Amino acid sequence: MPPSDLAIRLGQAIARPGRDTSDYDLNPGTVLPEGRLLRPAAVLVGFQRDRVILTKRASHLKHHPGQIAFPGGKVDAADGTGEDGLIRAALREAEEEIGLLPQQARIIGALAPHETVTGFTVTPVLAEIDPDFAPRPQEEEVEEVFAVPYTHLADPAHFRVESRLWRGQRRHYFTVPYGPYYIWGATARILRALADRMAA
Repeated sequence: MPPSDLAIRLGQAIARPGRDTSDYDLNPGTVLPEGRLLRPAAVLVGFQRDRVILTKRASHLKHHPGQIAFPGGKVDAADGTGEDGLIRAALREAEEEIGLLPQQARIIGALAPHETVTGFTVTPVLAEIDPDFAPRPQEEEVEEVFAVPYTHLADPAHFRVESRLWRGQRRHYFTVPYGPYYIWGATARILRALADRMAA
């Protein structure tokens, strides 16, 4: 199956120069410690037809319960290093969380890494997903799998900047709500970075 027009445009967009993003983008006064150690992670930004696949994390999880996220997680030693290792990690996590087999994903490329307040450097791996793929959420981690039209996520007008207190300081962040889903934080920031690339 040849790549879709959207996949071609995404590939062209992420080939253009870009910069790393972080949870601190909207908080320029934040002073980050020198020599901090960031753990590598990868997420799969999957495009099925013209929609982006997202998950709602299970409400009983210790970290980020109920939040909207891409399938993904930490890079394991078995994944290897470099971009290939990041891709393997994203695909492995997507298979564990939503039942996506590696052969059901055509890799488009990767965005620049995103630093999170929780100490990870997250690489978003973009992929075109088989149109016949039907998600099977891993119930221990994933409460729901859903898809959002990319036209909604590609429009900067749908993004808002909000804030809340975190560890005693007010932190600003992007949100891009869709229906009952409150998409915010690192997920929204990654989507905004992609929207900016596509609009460039």
